[in-house]
Amino acid sequence: MRTPPRFDRGHTDDLMSFLTASPSPYHAVANAAERLEKAGFRQVAETDAWEGAHGGKYVVRGGALVAWYVPEGADPHTPFRIVGAHTDSPNLRVKPQPDSGAHGWRQVAVEIYGGPLLNSWLDRDLGLAGRLSLRDGTTRLVNIDRALLRVPQLAIHLDRSVTSEGLKLDKQRHLQPIWGLGNDVRDGDLIRFLEQESGLAEGEVTGWDLMTHSIEPPSYLGRDKELVAGPRMDNLVSVHAGTAALASVATGDVDLPFIPVLAAFDHEENGSQSDTGADGPLLGSVLERSVFARGGTYEDRARAFAGTVCLSSDTGHAVHPNYAERHDPTHHPRAGGGPILKVNVNNRYATDGSGRAVFAAACEKAAVPFQSFVSNNSMPCGTTIGPITAARHGIKTVDIGVAILSMHSARELCGAEDPFLLANAMVAFLEG
Repeated sequence: MRTPPRFDRGHTDDLMSFLTASPSPYHAVANAAERLEKAGFRQVAETDAWEGAHGGKYVVRGGALVAWYVPEGADPHTPFRIVGAHTDSPNLRVKPQPDSGAHGWRQVAVEIYGGPLLNSWLDRDLGLAGRLSLRDGTTRLVNIDRALLRVPQLAIHLDRSVTSEGLKLDKQRHLQPIWGLGNDVRDGDLIRFLEQESGLAEGEVTGWDLMTHSIEPPSYLGRDKELVAGPRMDNLVSVHAGTAALASVATGDVDLPFIPVLAAFDHEENGSQSDTGADGPLLGSVLERSVFARGGTYEDRARAFAGTVCLSSDTGHAVHPNYAERHDPTHHPRAGGGPILKVNVNNRYATDGSGRAVFAAACEKAAVPFQSFVSNNSMPCGTTIGPITAARHGIKTVDIGVAILSMHSARELCGAEDPFLLANAMVAFLEG
């Protein structure tokens, strides 16, 4: 039986709003949590004892979120259906001593996070967003969503070699943004500015996790508006789709044979090794506690995990019309062609034949086309949270995603239909 499509072009409109409102992992988690709250989910604290009642619950830890919905009558050994994604994107992040400058320019000291296309951050109006840690132990989100910073490119008159040898950027010297004029660089200026913008008293901020973002909003592109250009599609497209799918399943009238889960991790772009990354204990802890809260034993936990499947959803490479030779000649995923199934026999992706069958069944049920992606044998293959999830928890995992261009740019590109096709496939997968 096919599942009627839950999402259409309105989903892509909402994705664009989600991208704009989520300039950092912390904002992405807050916005996902708000959507889940509207669907009846309630936050639980990791420090509290958990009850086994049915319904939707979620945990927030920093830039990560794990949400799950327990149907009425679910047994302790009921398996999970998990959509996994990540909330972080490559960017420029503020250093512990941010105030710097030279030759009459005031600058902000930044460090490179992940593997951004550095040239995409040049001559672009940037805002600043993230999390402020306060003296009383609480945190506050901050988002300066206006033209605050800029990394100016060197004029061609001062480097004629750029036309013959290409642009060469030193990560330490050439990517420090300017944010004003003045020779008097004073320690604490940036944080005092953020305190004022946030309505906080001076000295109230004692820690920060801050990052730059392009303030140009997402937009439809093309003659027929069949494309979407925007920031942080890698991988907020998947976070947004997973949130929408879980909320839809939890508020639907389908009898669920599985417990649907959304796991949105931080720090995928630098290896996932943190307490909020996929290589940390967060997901396993939440799933185990869910089993035990429903009166389960370790045997029930083992049975539940053995029947669990995870869709690791992350963006992948659409075939580039100007660089088609960089792609496998028989695998050319295209924008607008539906989600991609990512395969690598060396386990850079976790998909195997049985996992492919699970995803194919979900796409068939949702009437969603899908494509296959494999890297050119002569090119290195990237990776995702998929292999980490499979190895750490012993869970069957399938790597999928949306095909995009300009991955890791400050502004990326995908087909306008692909986000809602992905969400519809996720609904069918979570419903089983």
